[in-house]
Amino acid sequence: MRYICVFCGSRLGHQPAFTDMAQRLGHALVQQGMGLVYGGGNIGLMGVLASTVLQEGGTVIGVIPKHLAEKELLHQDLTATHIVNTMHERKTLMADLSAGFITLPGGFGTLEECCEMVTWAQLKLHYKPCGLLNCFGFFDGLLRFFDHQVQEGFLIQANRRLLLEASTPEALLPLVLSRLEPDVR
Repeated sequence: MRYICVFCGSRLGHQPAFTDMAQRLGHALVQQGMGLVYGGGNIGLMGVLASTVLQEGGTVIGVIPKHLAEKELLHQDLTATHIVNTMHERKTLMADLSAGFITLPGGFGTLEECCEMVTWAQLKLHYKPCGLLNCFGFFDGLLRFFDHQVQEGFLIQANRRLLLEASTPEALLPLVLSRLEPDVR
């Protein structure tokens, strides 16, 4: 089975529609036969996404640092759980387990994870697609900033295009899946 890593918030946000988007993405992953790799938590959009995939009969791998697992934030019903020592180990293992990446709304950690995976793609440390689910314009300001980086000469257009974007899971997931490397077994 191939997996998509999803970075998302440990909070739900103020709009109930963010929860709906996490559920729709979980449903779409299962419908496409993809497993989920995520941060292992049972709270926020992370918990909603994982629970949705599990309820739909999908496979979920959680990767969580020991200090967060000890705070009882660990989702107890996952298909597999990896407890690691550091946040750096978490991101590395999540990347190794995944064929591609999608980012939902979240805070600093979510943004950092997304940007690191796009940076790794830019540096050709991986050739995995990176997608941004810009539901309800959540990332509009960030996307404008990325375009500003291009305009100011700090980011080339080819690297800006490494970040796929769409406003719904049903539009974004096919973009990401179309860029997956061939499955070699």
